[in-house]
Amino acid sequence: MRFLAVIITGLSLVAPAAHAFALLNKIAMAKADYFIAQQAYAGWWIVGLLLPLALLANIGNAVALRADGTAMILSVAAAALIALNLVIFMVFTQPANAATENWAVQPDNWESLRTRWEYSHAVNAVVTFLAFCCATLASLR
Repeated sequence: MRFLAVIITGLSLVAPAAHAFALLNKIAMAKADYFIAQQAYAGWWIVGLLLPLALLANIGNAVALRADGTAMILSVAAAALIALNLVIFMVFTQPANAATENWAVQPDNWESLRTRWEYSHAVNAVVTFLAFCCATLASLR
């Protein structure tokens, strides 16, 4: 369970980290360039399936490590951070995806949608990194 919690949480960090590292290159792109760049993410929804798996793995880790109070709390924290990632995605990222039909439609408010989309991914990179740290620390105890 420890191994699964660390590996799945680590894998769930890959996509938000990639988005965060690309942010500075993409945030000031012209409209046409930005919409072209966004097409690179077609099919990335599949990576999002790792998040519910990471949530379950960290809950399972908390149960498995319940005899060690600190490890259990770290596992619960990892699960809570993954849940927070999902909430951020549903509140900020998904509405931008929906409004742009996954960046295939260019609405008038595309710049505000871009800002929400880019920064929600950056925040989720931090949140998921913290979850990965918690999962790792819990599993090393």
